[in-house]
Amino acid sequence: MVWISRVCFRKYGNFVDNIRLYVRGGSGGMGLPRLGGHGGNGGDVLVVAKKDITLKQIKDKHPSKRFAAGAGSNSSIQALRGANGEDTQVFAPVGISVTTDNGRILGELNCEGDRLLVAKGGRGGTLHSGFLPSKGQNRHIRLDLKLIADFGLVGFPNAGKSSLLTALSHAKPRIANYPFTTLRPEIGKVMYDDHNQVSVADLPGLIEGAHMNKGMGHKFLKHVERTKQLMFVVDISGFQLASKTPVRSAFETVVLLTKELELYKEELLGKPAILVINKMDLPEAQGHLRELEAHLENQEESSRLFPKDVIPKSLMHFTHIIPVSATTGLGLPLLKSLIRQSLEEQDAIETEGQRHERLLKLRREIPKPTIPNWGFPQPT
Repeated sequence: MVWISRVCFRKYGNFVDNIRLYVRGGSGGMGLPRLGGHGGNGGDVLVVAKKDITLKQIKDKHPSKRFAAGAGSNSSIQALRGANGEDTQVFAPVGISVTTDNGRILGELNCEGDRLLVAKGGRGGTLHSGFLPSKGQNRHIRLDLKLIADFGLVGFPNAGKSSLLTALSHAKPRIANYPFTTLRPEIGKVMYDDHNQVSVADLPGLIEGAHMNKGMGHKFLKHVERTKQLMFVVDISGFQLASKTPVRSAFETVVLLTKELELYKEELLGKPAILVINKMDLPEAQGHLRELEAHLENQEESSRLFPKDVIPKSLMHFTHIIPVSATTGLGLPLLKSLIRQSLEEQDAIETEGQRHERLLKLRREIPKPTIPNWGFPQPT
């Protein structure tokens, strides 16, 4: 048995996947020249990973988005060594990257309790500094979610992504028979008997030219980066954005989606991907499906029918191809099963790869034995 629950960010307002903060380390305390006293060091600002917290909650709780650590105490006759300033902790979600304003990566927080120093406190005044303290470090930083869901739904507008999410999660996202219904990520969760769960994100619809920031453009593509796997959702009858734009077949839709991902960031094509062929309840769907399957079996030759500038360097190789109807429920039980299977396969591969990396590291760290020289010629 599989049951479905829904996690909707609407109860928190608009979904927030990145936030910009100002952080400042505390200033050091003055030294005491008369007695050689040492001022206290300023406190540090650290970002600490914590479960059950969102970037939206940080934004709401700290509207100024400013975090400053405590200043170190001055040296005095009563306390020649001034007390250090208090550290300030910024609690943030697990799975974020922290960067500076110019894009330099300061670090990532992947597990609960991970800590990252983002603004160091100033040193207290000592004999070496003429008993003058230094100021704390200050900078603007960005917190970006690295992962928003296990699967990201990739498709052109009106491909039925929101309907599919509704069918998978019994949610009620905004659905209409026109493009651009989804303007921000909607996250649904599929729950299994053993309490395992898989998150699926309905992302804003992609359009041709998204890599040049057309439509939702980079906002959409940024979200695609933050999913473990991709789920292409294609209308079996094809796609047409507007009456003056060309009609794209289902196979051409797959090719164009692949090309947009490649032009934005080629590494995205390395993500495992499932192809969901939606709207199989429509008339003539079976005929279109046979045509699509024939093209998918021979992608390289079929893609040559298109202009060179729309053909990706490398075509997508889907782990599973599933025809479904989000309206009637056709194929959805199989899709739910394959969603979990695909993630488990990825986890197994990654675990084996990590085990292999650890083994290689251990081998590199083991010192080579020293062969004593007994007067015999050494091997060359």
